[in-house]
Amino acid sequence: MSKLTIQQAADLLGVTPKTLREWERTGQIKSERTAGGHRRYEVSSLVGNKNASTLTVAYARVSSHDQKEDLKRQKIVLEAYCAKHGWSYEIISDLGSGLNYRKKGLIRLIKLITTYQVERLVLCHKDRLLRFGSELIFSLCQQFGCEVIIINRSEDSTFEEDLAADVIEIITVFSARLYGSHSHKNKQIVQQLREVADSLK
Repeated sequence: MSKLTIQQAADLLGVTPKTLREWERTGQIKSERTAGGHRRYEVSSLVGNKNASTLTVAYARVSSHDQKEDLKRQKIVLEAYCAKHGWSYEIISDLGSGLNYRKKGLIRLIKLITTYQVERLVLCHKDRLLRFGSELIFSLCQQFGCEVIIINRSEDSTFEEDLAADVIEIITVFSARLYGSHSHKNKQIVQQLREVADSLK
């Protein structure tokens, strides 16, 4: 079985090589040494290591640059909530579609969860994680012992509002692919969709 270098192991766990050396010094993980004295790590020993640095991760997301103010508001709410409970926390944020599973922040979040580094995940709303498929992430959380807290669970939107938001999100993504995300045509389509959705409320 191939073994990881210290940089590969650090990338897997989302930490620095310095942190790995410290964990090894305190006996939290073990490594083998090559003939040249370089550290090598077994993947199973890293993933199975539930080290003491578990933390709370608060995740915020908006779909477009037009919603940057909403992203700021989400961060403020998440920071206040975590601070109120006295948790050691990190905020991860993304600016991108809820249909995009390759967002940098989301990938980092999944990596932290699946290496037992997240004690709890805090969200403002369920759909801030993903538009579709958030249940899959919640299942991962359950599997890796991560609690999920949704702050505004009691303020869930109606079925009609969710459906309208889903349709707008889907058309926005495909329109951007067809015309380009910054094109006048794409912005016009998105604006018209939002106006129609607002008129149905």
